[in-house]
Amino acid sequence: MAKLTKAQREWKPNTPKKLRSTKMMFASVVLMLEAFVAMFLGLALFGVNGKNPAYLIAAGVLAVLLILACAVIRKTWGIAAGWILQLILIACGFWEYSMFIVGVLFSIAWWYALTGGAKIDRENVARAKAQAAWDAEHPEESPESNAK
Repeated sequence: MAKLTKAQREWKPNTPKKLRSTKMMFASVVLMLEAFVAMFLGLALFGVNGKNPAYLIAAGVLAVLLILACAVIRKTWGIAAGWILQLILIACGFWEYSMFIVGVLFSIAWWYALTGGAKIDRENVARAKAQAAWDAEHPEESPESNAK
């Protein structure tokens, strides 16, 4: 039998589901896509610029940093680290000029992930509060009473 996770061991009936942040999910997706772009950039520069392994190493380090940023994005300094990585991706344009455009486009996607995701998170919290208030006012119409 598989080992249970901490959340599975601590679960009790009627435990509310922990809300996952849409902002963090969107931001993580952007960072993961950028990690793929960084690796493809390294492969392209490796092939074009005389098989120099420094390009692969630099791109690999950047890709690993982008992936690690997904893990620390919930920390207070995680968003700032993401912005720094956006600047590094734009700076890759000095190796390959098209990366200026790609980096700016990913920075726009990063900005939208943060602002749009935060807006969706606020709406979800407001919706959950309104639902809880309605459930408290109408206990006879709640899904739990209908299941009995």
